[in-house]
Amino acid sequence: MHLIKDENGNVVSHGHGEHEGCPHSHDPDHEHCGHHHGEGGCQGGDCKQETVALLAYMVQHNEHHAAELDQMADNLEKLDMLDAAKTIRDGVADFQKANMRFSLALTLVKEQTKEA
Repeated sequence: MHLIKDENGNVVSHGHGEHEGCPHSHDPDHEHCGHHHGEGGCQGGDCKQETVALLAYMVQHNEHHAAELDQMADNLEKLDMLDAAKTIRDGVADFQKANMRFSLALTLVKEQTKEA
């Protein structure tokens, strides 16, 4: 179960029951239990709060996955699977670049939320 929290630690609903019953624990075939972030509507200030909380969660979640993939590359190197390890590291670099963009978007949303 994933709980999305705002900057004050308050749980923020994000439209689908906080993944109740989701066996997301590193199952390579998981599909977020049929949940699709960002679908559906949100209203006014709640939408901004929900967006900040969800985007902050996703940036952190992506960092965790990047670290796992980096560890996988280390393990492949130990098995002398250098091409596979390099390919994963290249993917991690791309993943981290995308996550920097998501982090920038989070900063922009936060700044615009303060102005409103």
